Amino acid sequence: MDEPRPKTQKELAFAPLTTGEARPDKAEGTEPSAAKDDTESPANRALLMEEVCKRENLREALHRVRSNKGSPGVDGMTVDALAEHLKSHWPILRTQLLEGTYQPKSVKRVEIPKPDGGTRKLGVPTVQDRFVQQALMQVLQKRWDQTFSEHSYGFRPNRSAHQAVARAQQYIAEGCEWVVDLDLEKFFDRVNHDILMGRVAKRISDKRMLKLIRAFLNAGVMDNGLESPTEEGTPQGGPLSPLLSNLLLDELDRELENRGLRFVRYADDCNIYVRSERAGQRVMESVTRFITRRLKLKVNQSKSAVAQPGTRKFLGFSFTSGREPKRRIAPKALDRLKDRIREMTRRNRGISLEEMVEDLSRYLRGWKAYFGYCQTPSVLGHLDEWIRRRLRMVIWKQWKRGTTRYRELRKRGVPELCAGVTAGACHGPWRIAGSPAMAQAYRNTAFTLLGLPSLRGTTA
Repeated sequence: MDEPRPKTQKELAFAPLTTGEARPDKAEGTEPSAAKDDTESPANRALLMEEVCKRENLREALHRVRSNKGSPGVDGMTVDALAEHLKSHWPILRTQLLEGTYQPKSVKRVEIPKPDGGTRKLGVPTVQDRFVQQALMQVLQKRWDQTFSEHSYGFRPNRSAHQAVARAQQYIAEGCEWVVDLDLEKFFDRVNHDILMGRVAKRISDKRMLKLIRAFLNAGVMDNGLESPTEEGTPQGGPLSPLLSNLLLDELDRELENRGLRFVRYADDCNIYVRSERAGQRVMESVTRFITRRLKLKVNQSKSAVAQPGTRKFLGFSFTSGREPKRRIAPKALDRLKDRIREMTRRNRGISLEEMVEDLSRYLRGWKAYFGYCQTPSVLGHLDEWIRRRLRMVIWKQWKRGTTRYRELRKRGVPELCAGVTAGACHGPWRIAGSPAMAQAYRNTAFTLLGLPSLRGTTA
């Protein structure tokens, strides 16, 4: 056990560690073992708070909070100010954690738009509270993650959305041609605190940690200067919430496993794969009852459905029909991409072509890192063509006058007659952007030299 003594400033100069969502517990590519019901003995669990306060754990927590950035909480402290703050306040903070007297501040309410419309409510804890939550999460995840279901993929070390999509694809290829697509209505806002704390208490006996987790759940919300209590829900935005959500929904995983169902769950997004529509309807009714009665959560009937996988989206992907289903980008995800590119290439941005391509390239590289996992390269090829045409349209608009357009076309090797006809054409910018003259003036290689990556080829 660490002796509860004050840390010096030198000890709190935490060194950088590796970045990531969660600390890996296994070698890359391996899966956690099958879920188990037993947990460690009470004698070992009683010292968890001391482990939270160990220097190596704190160093990692500090590094992750700083690398995740994020906006200030209700106290206005920034992430960059956290390290200096801890140098002077850590002895008091450590004593409060070990004595079980730490009190988190209210979370700041922030609303962000959802891709499908509406808003999502986020709770932004203070930077210090995020640091404490991160330190707690690291200790608990190391113990709990190996007990979770192999069908759960969200917010877990060495697990990803791509793995979840691949597992769903495998079920479809095995003949499960119907999916029970479950959407939990406002899951993070509706989590029952008593049920959740009951699950936590079954796994740990350190009363200081139980009290601290309950305090984070009941910290309250600050919205437009008004503070209100939180009687249910785990605020999205805190490092601890994803782990607690996995703990609560692990009971759903157990139920589905006991029924012998094929399913994939990523956070609160759960798909169950069956062989017939009739079986799907039965599963939908019985699982909805279980979620409502046992977990005290609500299934969103308008967004949930029993359907063929090709008509639904799962983590931004859909699937083709046939004996060998392929991963494809869901239509809504394609629409969101095009809307974003239209915004980034709008006429009145007032920036140069080079700056526009630089902004666009950063976004496209991130988009491709995720959606490049699709198995429909022709779609990516069409997107490449569409994006380059958008840029040619921007260039055409920037040239403005007919004389400028003619001069620029000729400068770039377009024959005199073709340049004159194109510069004097009365067609709109989009049509001109697809003309042979603009294709010759700005070939694909010109955009490549500016740094524009290809979605179909290797990411630059």
